[in-house]
Amino acid sequence: MTVQIIADSACDLPLSFYKENNVTLVPLQVLLEGNTYEDLETIAPKEVYDAMREGKSPTTSQVSPERFLKVFTALAQEKKQAVYIAFSSELSGTYQTAVMVRNQVKEEYPDADIEVIDAKCASVGYGLVVYKAAHLANAGASKESILDDVSFRAKHMEHLFTVDNLEYLARGGRVSKASAFFGGLLNIKPLLHVEEGKLIPVEKIRGKKKLLKRVLELMHERGVDVQAQTVGISHGDDEETALEWKQAIQDEFGTTEFVINTIGSAIGAHVGPGTMAVYFLNGLPPRK
Repeated sequence: MTVQIIADSACDLPLSFYKENNVTLVPLQVLLEGNTYEDLETIAPKEVYDAMREGKSPTTSQVSPERFLKVFTALAQEKKQAVYIAFSSELSGTYQTAVMVRNQVKEEYPDADIEVIDAKCASVGYGLVVYKAAHLANAGASKESILDDVSFRAKHMEHLFTVDNLEYLARGGRVSKASAFFGGLLNIKPLLHVEEGKLIPVEKIRGKKKLLKRVLELMHERGVDVQAQTVGISHGDDEETALEWKQAIQDEFGTTEFVINTIGSAIGAHVGPGTMAVYFLNGLPPRK
């Protein structure tokens, strides 16, 4: 029996990925100018970034309980094994809602075999976890093997990212308004990472060239056999810079496998245009 993989739109994989890899999408919601949209399905990331450039302030909300209820009930009725890999519980209430709805469905369908796992990752870092899980599921791997792989990658996934404008993080309370103002004046680029699902500042760097140099240094310090990995890169509507980062990583490590995509609306609404991020493992899964 093929295990059904479920992921939400915060994994920032393209819509085509879900269709081509038999992954069920549950979209987060985007609120813009009084309208509610389903991330990826009824609004594209570029629409959100363009709105932000015009001074508009989109907000987001988690996957609706109704969407989870529809998906989980259908799986229970079809008696399918399923694994929902969720956006970090430290950044969204989506994981908690999924657990609540799954438990509700099991009251009616006690034999429902639906696992809900907190990826503690975001954007394409989360996407790389989903990416591998989908390939394992389509290759006929057992649910236990998939859960083991998801747990390992979630624990060992490194996220290094920066934003082009600190104001967007300031709106969400990640940095102070004063820091955002002076950071912009001084061309300060904050470098952050994700630790136990939370956004944690690493350091502040002046200028894009120094930033990329520092990212490569940290990849050397934290990564394990980066050449052999699939490295993720996500960007806030800035594909040109994403390709520059890809080339730099290729030149530095010899890496050939990449997953590159735009940061989706759900995360992009909080980090803004020009955000750049890279994702890699600080350990490699044991061979079986």
